[in-house]
Amino acid sequence: MDPEYFKSYKMSWGTLGTVRPFLTFHPERDVAEIQTALEKKDAVTLVRILTNRNNAQRQVITKTYQETTEKDLVCGVKKALSGDLETLLLALLMTQEQYSAHRLRQAMEGLGTDEDMLVDVLCTKSGQQLKEISAAYTELYKKDLEKELKGETSGEFANLVVALLHKEDVAGVVQRDTEALLASLSGKKADAGPWIDILTSRDSDHLNRVFLRLELELGQTLDHTLEKRFTGDIRIGLRALVQCIQSPYLYLAKRLETMKTAVVQGIMVSHCEEDLLCVRAAYLKQTGTSLYTALQKQFKGDHLQALLAICRSED
Repeated sequence: MDPEYFKSYKMSWGTLGTVRPFLTFHPERDVAEIQTALEKKDAVTLVRILTNRNNAQRQVITKTYQETTEKDLVCGVKKALSGDLETLLLALLMTQEQYSAHRLRQAMEGLGTDEDMLVDVLCTKSGQQLKEISAAYTELYKKDLEKELKGETSGEFANLVVALLHKEDVAGVVQRDTEALLASLSGKKADAGPWIDILTSRDSDHLNRVFLRLELELGQTLDHTLEKRFTGDIRIGLRALVQCIQSPYLYLAKRLETMKTAVVQGIMVSHCEEDLLCVRAAYLKQTGTSLYTALQKQFKGDHLQALLAICRSED
């Protein structure tokens, strides 16, 4: 990436995100530049501005653009750009709640359901965040998220995603929860019910103590146990949920390893203001390669420049 790319652009530090508030933020100036860039289809300028403002600032830009030009910025981006870069910049123009709702909608659209994408969103968000995402989903699509999930999934996996949507932290007893999960594995067919109930209603510290006891009792990793005892979508869901509880950043790093465009953009946009630095560190430890370098091997052009801008730097 051009070393002059971020010259003169200062950022505030002190969070685990890579995208921070732009210190010399002037929305009117940004809007004037964006308006000219859209007319010229100047992707470089659009990327430079939209990846160097945090979400709150991008919302101000969207509102100011509407007030100044009497036009919709989203429509402008759609007319000026196409492909993966268009998809990425449109994602940046959404609020975080809207973007998560959008990803859930994407996962349920068309033939079949993308269970992995559903899990990526539902497993990595807190109960409060999911309430806000549900509200955003209703506002955007005029439909109830829980009903949509029930309609697009089935069986034990449907029970899991609905339980995740309403996850909460309820006090539990480690020994009692451990015994319940062990008992669920004792029959010829493993019972997913206790796993769903306990894993979606306890905090991560409690669950990690339960997991440690389970692994001592079983003599193998939980991931191996779930792989052997469950099948189909519920196996995908439970394994992902356990991995998220044990090490959320490692889970996200492993998902990034797929280098699928939708997965990479989904994780980077969703986590760039929260904890992408932690995800980057986990990716480096997992693969031996920095995320910044891996992106350069997989993507190209203005789309690559936008991803690198969000990633920010080499580890």
